[in-house]
Amino acid sequence: MQPELQIICEASDGCDAVQKADELKPDLVLLDIGLPKLSGIEAARQIRLLSPDSKIIFQSQDNSLDVVQKALSTGALAYVHKAQAGSELLPAVAAVLRGDRFVSSSVKGHMLTATPGTNTPHRHEVLFYSDEEVLLESVTRFIAAALKAGNVTAVLATKSHRDIFLHRLKAEYMDLECAIQQGTYILLDAADALSNIMVNGSPDPVRFLEVIGSSIEAATKTANGEQPHVAVFGEAVALLQAQGKADAAIRLEQLWNDFAKTHDVDILCAYPLTSIRGEEYEHQFQSICAEHSIVCSR
Repeated sequence: MQPELQIICEASDGCDAVQKADELKPDLVLLDIGLPKLSGIEAARQIRLLSPDSKIIFQSQDNSLDVVQKALSTGALAYVHKAQAGSELLPAVAAVLRGDRFVSSSVKGHMLTATPGTNTPHRHEVLFYSDEEVLLESVTRFIAAALKAGNVTAVLATKSHRDIFLHRLKAEYMDLECAIQQGTYILLDAADALSNIMVNGSPDPVRFLEVIGSSIEAATKTANGEQPHVAVFGEAVALLQAQGKADAAIRLEQLWNDFAKTHDVDILCAYPLTSIRGEEYEHQFQSICAEHSIVCSR
């Protein structure tokens, strides 16, 4: 279904995988961990020496944190839990071919970082979610972690989601009211923000800075530290995508990347999987992934 992806070889065990990788120098290697003759982790180490340009994805039934970290320590860029392979393998392939990392959402406690050697100075993560509960859980966890770390946090969401986040965060973060009063937890309405930054059907960079950037910068001045870290969750891109304005959504993603060049910021965006559809599915999906340093699908 994706002609740009071609399987050029299959291997029956770890030793065979190393030999074939040495011979063929593939762009991408998909490895299991529990391989006969030579484990997948040891095979990955040898492949990295013999074919250093080959990118490696691990796929395994084991999603324990220690195994994941051991696998990624070989230089592999992705770890896909087999239980999530149906929804996460292709996003992992897309991420790895760009040089980004990908770890299955079911791996608890693993913090993705930018790939060593890349030019990505910040974390810009995208979540493709299958239902509302996945979105609410993921965003609440992201916001709570940022607040507990003392970071300035901005949430651009629909009213219904903002209310739910507030309710859930009160159970996760006891000092939420204090953060709101101090101005280090910013709530912006995604629809209102969009109406104020759009010019001729596309987000305008000047208005973006005036409406959204200025709110974040004002909050950083009230925080402790000279250059406080900022965490942002943005739902405006999903609203544009749902309205059939895919190009405008990509433009907004690019404005966030530009903002991150001058600010110490982590950004989380989220799209419902149902909003990416039709004949342009593959193009839309790849275009969104290309603007992010981390891709997750749940």
